[in-house]
Amino acid sequence: MNMFNLSRLHVACTASAWLLFAATATAQTAPTKADETTQPAQVAAAVLAPNANLLVQGIPAVPQSLADKVGGYNDFRGHGFVAWHPTRREMLVTHRKAGANTAQLYRVDKPMAALEQLTDAADPVSNASYEPRNGRYIVFARATGGNEVAQLYRLDGQGKEPVLLTNPDQRHAMAGWLHKSSQLLMTSVPLDRTAQGGSRAQVLTQLWLMDPEQPAKKRQIAELPGGGWGVGAVSWDDKQLALSEYVSANESRIWLMDLATGEKRQLLPAAGEQVRASHFPAVFARDNKSLLLLSNRFGEFVEPARLTLANGKLERLETQIPWDVSGLTQTEDGKRLALQFNIDGRDELRFYDARSFKPLPAPQMPPGSIGSAQYDRTRNELAFSVNGAQGPSQLYTLDAKGAVQNWTQAYTPPGIDNRQFTEQQVVRWKSFDGQQISGLLSLPPAKFTGKRPVVISIHGGPEGQATVGFLGRNNYYLQELGVAFVQPNVRGSAGFGKTFLDLDNGFKREDSVKDIGALLDWIATQPNLDASRVLVTGGSYGGYMTLAVATNYPERIVGALDVVGISHFVTFLNNTESYRRDLRRVEYGDERDPAMKAFLEQISPLSNSAKIKAPLFVVQGKNDPRVPYTEAEQIVAKVREQGTPVWYLRADNEGHGFARKENQDYLFYATIMFMQQTLLK
Repeated sequence: MNMFNLSRLHVACTASAWLLFAATATAQTAPTKADETTQPAQVAAAVLAPNANLLVQGIPAVPQSLADKVGGYNDFRGHGFVAWHPTRREMLVTHRKAGANTAQLYRVDKPMAALEQLTDAADPVSNASYEPRNGRYIVFARATGGNEVAQLYRLDGQGKEPVLLTNPDQRHAMAGWLHKSSQLLMTSVPLDRTAQGGSRAQVLTQLWLMDPEQPAKKRQIAELPGGGWGVGAVSWDDKQLALSEYVSANESRIWLMDLATGEKRQLLPAAGEQVRASHFPAVFARDNKSLLLLSNRFGEFVEPARLTLANGKLERLETQIPWDVSGLTQTEDGKRLALQFNIDGRDELRFYDARSFKPLPAPQMPPGSIGSAQYDRTRNELAFSVNGAQGPSQLYTLDAKGAVQNWTQAYTPPGIDNRQFTEQQVVRWKSFDGQQISGLLSLPPAKFTGKRPVVISIHGGPEGQATVGFLGRNNYYLQELGVAFVQPNVRGSAGFGKTFLDLDNGFKREDSVKDIGALLDWIATQPNLDASRVLVTGGSYGGYMTLAVATNYPERIVGALDVVGISHFVTFLNNTESYRRDLRRVEYGDERDPAMKAFLEQISPLSNSAKIKAPLFVVQGKNDPRVPYTEAEQIVAKVREQGTPVWYLRADNEGHGFARKENQDYLFYATIMFMQQTLLK
């Protein structure tokens, strides 16, 4: 049974990686590829040249000695669970092998076995599934150069060339399989549907049914208005679909669709209900008479419920755990249920009888935070991933008797003692209006004495969340440079209830920036933190927050690193991909309304760029469909005009964050140099 996970339905604006930064007074020049090429020959021999896809401006040459010193901190490698084989005890996983740039698809046929590589390409694999009857082929999704225009491919076996199944002019997503045949449900969104006269036409999501072995015979089931549609569940008789319609982070609807005709009716909220809440379909009962779902309509948090389809009766299923359910998986026989709870930023599993909903005994689980979990179809065996402070994701299984078995071993580079990596601790502070805000604090080891410099790393979303987990290469800043690391969950973050999620919407946007101002006040009260040495960074919406902190608190930070961030809300809303635009307007405000447009103009960092005094480092992917690269280039140009030092790094083969290791590595080295010139000065 496929794992239901809320993150699949949230159309958030998150960066694929959050990183660090620092700036210099190096003279700025017009955009050219790799300023380092102007270095004297004798210097060039000792530097690490950027690869051909990187545009580098204002960043000093990276010494090879720095790359050598960093060593293996840029080469931690874990494993991500993808799918169970339908009949055999084996699974698909993602992994980046030694020397490779991106994560690819692998097969593991038994616990701790050698990985069998199935895909090998410049772009990472984002999702995959076995053909559900006997696993005779695999369907996977992959986009090009970070553009997120995912295409579906059929892979018939190791060494075979993948077969393209979809139209490259549309964006596609796998939406599940029918139970009784090898028919794949998928969605597609045309990228440019412009009406006559040049005005933008309504965005539409097309729902298809396809036999991957005969893709030309695919059948369109329906065409749905908007870009927030997904398939949550398929009835066991393959006659009905439970669809989710995402409106915003705190509002979504459930529809029931007839698979034969494409006709649909809204289930939740029911007709006449004045309810604004999230509703996510998860799985049909085996008799197809009811639907298990997740919703926050009963209170602050997302919790399970059961809807009887015949009469619309909705039954609340109490868990006694006051935190969001972030995932759900059920055994094929419909008897056992595993719920994944986001408990103050750490994901944990709890088990229930799926019919009575009584809690079941929980076995001893490996320490760390759960990443994903899914029951297989034949043995009621649960596959799950775990990561924590000491290492990246590893895969385990839990069998029907409660035995846990390790399936993969994460790679830690030689010479790095990951046992010394410190656990994140939850810290809390009061904001300007008395609202309690929390975050995760990671401290350097005790060998670093005195007040420590601080990096504030702000998540994207804005309805994202800083969660407990492995810090990866960021451990270098703690372990080798003695920098403290704070990851705040400002108002508007997910995981703390629907009221908290709404506190930054519309005209309340800058209240979340004030939460960082309150964090700066809190840092000043801590005996082991240095409030005079603070860097701020973030990706996507966190990039906007970084720029907003630089304009609102210019004297309280020593530098800012903006990764694929929004610099002006109006230009962002005008230029983000069409399938995202209306969903983002619900969160940020509709720029077509004059009052809202004036407000967005007023608070945008580009409008306040003259206030930016601390050195700025801007990072961008050229192919970003969410936050177009023009958002980066307009803030870079504006801040340069006033003489503030600006570093700019753009990757022409990346999108919303850097996915390729060679680009991540160069950014890592440049970030250390930026910190040396600002935070560690």
